Amino acid sequence: MTTTVREHAPPGSKGKRHKTFENLKHNVPASLVVFLVAVPLSLGIALASGAPIVAGLIAAIVGGVIAGALGGSALQVSGPAAGLTVIMAETINEFGWAVTCAITVLAGALQILLGLSRIARAALAISPAIVHGMLAGIGVTIVLAQLHVVLGGSPQSSPIDNLLQLPRQLLDPHGTATVIGVLTIAILLGWGRLPAAVRKVPGPLAAIVTVTVLSVAAGMTVPRVDVPADVLAIRFVPEFPGGGWSDFALAVVTIALVASVESLLSAVATDKMHTGRRANLNRELMGQGAANMVSGALGGLPVTGVIVRSSTNVQSGARTRASAVLHGLWILLFVVVLAGLLRNIPLAALAGLLVHVGARLVNIGHIKDVLRHGDLPVYLVTLVGVVAVDLLTGVLIGIGLAAVLMLRRLLWAGIHAERGEEGWRVVVEGALSALSIPRLSARLNEIPQGSRVTLELVVDYLDHAAFDMLSAWQHSHEKAGGIVIVDEIGHPWFERGKSGEPTVHKGRAPRVVPRWFAPWSQWQGEQDESVPPVPRQRTESSMRRGVAEFERRTSELVRPYLDADVHAPQTLFLTCGDARIVPNVLTSSGPGDLFTMRNIGNLVPDHASCAEGADASLGASLEFAVDVLKVREVVVCGHSSCGAMKALLDGTPDDATALRSWLRHAEPSVARSRTQPPIAVEGEVPSGPDQLALHNVLEQLERLREYPTIARAEARGDIELVGMYFDVGAARVHLYDPATGSFGSARTSIVTGT
Repeated sequence: MTTTVREHAPPGSKGKRHKTFENLKHNVPASLVVFLVAVPLSLGIALASGAPIVAGLIAAIVGGVIAGALGGSALQVSGPAAGLTVIMAETINEFGWAVTCAITVLAGALQILLGLSRIARAALAISPAIVHGMLAGIGVTIVLAQLHVVLGGSPQSSPIDNLLQLPRQLLDPHGTATVIGVLTIAILLGWGRLPAAVRKVPGPLAAIVTVTVLSVAAGMTVPRVDVPADVLAIRFVPEFPGGGWSDFALAVVTIALVASVESLLSAVATDKMHTGRRANLNRELMGQGAANMVSGALGGLPVTGVIVRSSTNVQSGARTRASAVLHGLWILLFVVVLAGLLRNIPLAALAGLLVHVGARLVNIGHIKDVLRHGDLPVYLVTLVGVVAVDLLTGVLIGIGLAAVLMLRRLLWAGIHAERGEEGWRVVVEGALSALSIPRLSARLNEIPQGSRVTLELVVDYLDHAAFDMLSAWQHSHEKAGGIVIVDEIGHPWFERGKSGEPTVHKGRAPRVVPRWFAPWSQWQGEQDESVPPVPRQRTESSMRRGVAEFERRTSELVRPYLDADVHAPQTLFLTCGDARIVPNVLTSSGPGDLFTMRNIGNLVPDHASCAEGADASLGASLEFAVDVLKVREVVVCGHSSCGAMKALLDGTPDDATALRSWLRHAEPSVARSRTQPPIAVEGEVPSGPDQLALHNVLEQLERLREYPTIARAEARGDIELVGMYFDVGAARVHLYDPATGSFGSARTSIVTGT
């Protein structure tokens, strides 16, 4: 008997091979598109940086292979970036190319240390206005320099000199180089308007190929890319400088920080373009550092994550990091096989490409965004600083201004004073610190002595100096015969200070309930027993002061939600008249959500007595809510400690004839509670009036079903009846579950769908 031995693949290996093949079907085309975009951009960035042309290609290869394989962002593509061109041009001019390569190596090592220290996310604390301003400044610098090349001249040593010399350059004869540069820009500007089938070819590649072929075919004599015969022959080793070590160290730190910030922000932006795994920023920083060490050692430019290439990678359908690695390998193959073609590319064509890239760094969308957030000054200061001085100085100036504006926003208080019928009212909003004392003191000193003053503190923070100033002013004003009522809306900073507690932080003080949740007694009580109250009716005072508070603070907030022509509530809410039951608070609802009906004991008279006119208002309300307003649910809400339920069990006062007559509608609820099993609330079984309140809710739901309006709507499936019980002491809402015959947590009912 012959036994055939078959080799079986490990479980799951077939699925993994299939997934890898599926990913390659997407990654290979995407990598080819990114490769076609990366080659001309890499050449242009090397030209703008003043580095050897091949340095841009080396950085592109290393960025694709090393950063793509080791980085923490699967779909980010790395390479030489326009954001570093200004720094690199200054560094090369100061130290020379060999020392600059050593700086790149050490900057990469510093990036690895930063990644190992796990502080990558700290870079995200830099204001977006600074980052966008930095990129815009770089873009302006690139445009000012490369316009001279487009116009047939040579760039000056600084952006300011380039700007000053530009008018003279425009007046000089420009020759064929200008034709090449302008044509390149025109192709790039018009490429986005062409049919989609044509736009599958990347615009930068199309522009460079077109003008190169045209210049060769027409026999134009223009400066072209200088590429060594043997591109891969590396004939030097990075060198350390002979002196100036502080400047050398500063260059290392600058390149490391700028490259890190640009890479991290690019990784975050790339994450927003896809739904796959989010980037590990610390790993990304270490991958970028490794790529920079290799790139510098081989004679390449610094590497960063590049949003242009990354977005192209995502939009082209890349699935994994293999796309970024493959794009680097395609560039390497291109350099080995077709490097001779690079010598035909006119420098003016690359300059035109850079003018287009630089202009796009001044993003109008970013300007609108920072303007909307009030950060335009930071953006402009950073931009001007980068162009007028240098990149690091511009960024530091931007950080300084952002810090000042942040402190002003955090520590600047709004102060408003007005005179009313009851005296002066001074409102202080924001963070009240020593910075606001001069303005506050000036306003308070304008108030006449002996007057009544209500000082409303709507403050997020009150520092020691501000507390001392307010306390001293209050004492002085009251000593002169005036009255000062300190009304704190929010955390009681001033009250804590008066009691001797430090005003450093909120600490473990109880949460302060907003005015629209808190009872009048909580925020209308006397602030100081030594201050004689103005004689008035307390009930009138509470209501009137509440209305005045609504006018001052709530009216403007509520107005957008009030439509005089629309009344379309979703729920009919029937509950007790108990003042502790606030339906909109219990349901987190606002104007227009609830159609509320209230009576003693949340009772529903039987339909027969209602039809006979015993309580026609309830039947009319039901018909209006269900048939006219088309509410989707009817809620009957009972509650604990209900006075009506106690009266049913203990009896009513002899002279309360109307109450006794009304409570007859609840007699079926009493009978139900004596004949039916007890009802539980989250496993606990209340007794006495609270148990009766639970049975009463269910009895009223049955009563509602006797009304033809409710019966018809429920039969059509247009309405749902809901039983609710509010535990007043615990401030907990419970909903009835017919499946269990008990009341459960409202939160649980949301999860289970009951």
